[in-house]
Amino acid sequence: MSSFPGSPRVLKGGIVLLDPDTFNVLPNGVIVLQYNPDTLTRTLKIKGAEEGGDRSEALRLTGPPVETIKLDAEIDATDQLENPDQNQVTVQHGIAPQIAALEILVYPASATLQSNYSLSQQGTLEIMPVMAPLSLFVWSANRIVPVRLTDFSVTEEAFDPQLNPLRAKVSLGMRVLSIDDLFFSDKGGSLYMAYQRQKESLAQLYQYGTLGNLGIRGLP
Repeated sequence: MSSFPGSPRVLKGGIVLLDPDTFNVLPNGVIVLQYNPDTLTRTLKIKGAEEGGDRSEALRLTGPPVETIKLDAEIDATDQLENPDQNQVTVQHGIAPQIAALEILVYPASATLQSNYSLSQQGTLEIMPVMAPLSLFVWSANRIVPVRLTDFSVTEEAFDPQLNPLRAKVSLGMRVLSIDDLFFSDKGGSLYMAYQRQKESLAQLYQYGTLGNLGIRGLP
């Protein structure tokens, strides 16, 4: 923390996990990024009429765009190791716990896998795919959006004598879940709609130009 008394408190980005049935925050369901990434890459793939279709459909949008988010999050044990007596977990395991907290987001729970195996051994013909928690990507109070992790990679860059990682970069790829993916009336759908409405509110703050700004008086 900065010693300068007037310095602003820096907010952290992160991921919040909700129970898919109750939509309550799960125990140990808040993952805070140690350092905010320097860049956040967002890509929007527009959902419109197919090329070569009816001309009357050319301007129609069939739904919200498919938005993807990519970021690189850095994790470093240096600060914790400066006070080893207060950070025994880091001394013993390095940053492996922080990496694992993110990594298990893309794993079904081992207990569920064991249960499904037992059911298969008992002759159960159909076993439903495992239901994962609803993940929310939080980037300030104004950007809270339901997502599905689509890409995950880790580059471990330094190790202690026991080969525990001490510094790493975690690359996350996320796909925003819109009302085309979620029920409109449930918590996930309402969170997405709040996210889209926030974009619309911000757009209203933009100072739009005139044709004159473009060097033209009118359209031909």
